[in-house]
Amino acid sequence: MQDTLIDIGEVARRTGLAASALRFYERKGLIEAEGRNGLRRVYLPETLDRLALITCARDAGFTLSEIAEFLRARPADTRLRERMAAKEREVDQRVQQLTRLRDSLRHVAVCEHDPLVECPEFKRAVKAVSQS
Repeated sequence: MQDTLIDIGEVARRTGLAASALRFYERKGLIEAEGRNGLRRVYLPETLDRLALITCARDAGFTLSEIAEFLRARPADTRLRERMAAKEREVDQRVQQLTRLRDSLRHVAVCEHDPLVECPEFKRAVKAVSQS
């Protein structure tokens, strides 16, 4: 089994997370070390998948406590499912806002209007982004 364990430094390298973040996640109960190799924590390879999920959830705006609750969730937890559905709606709104922002930036990249900030199409795009 020792051959399948991954040292904290390797986990940090593969995930792009600092070792201190891994230790913090461990204290918060998000991940669990399988043991130690000398003074260094070692993790099962599945920890990389869990860390990918945690990173994705954080990028989507989830708090660490929401992530911890999600990781412990059982199918019958209807309260959590309702909160996840609400979070999905928030993420969808953010995606729509970012899509509008992306489209306005595409326009700016090719717009010939002088000054650029006075371009009617750009102004409409900025207004649409700010109203979402």
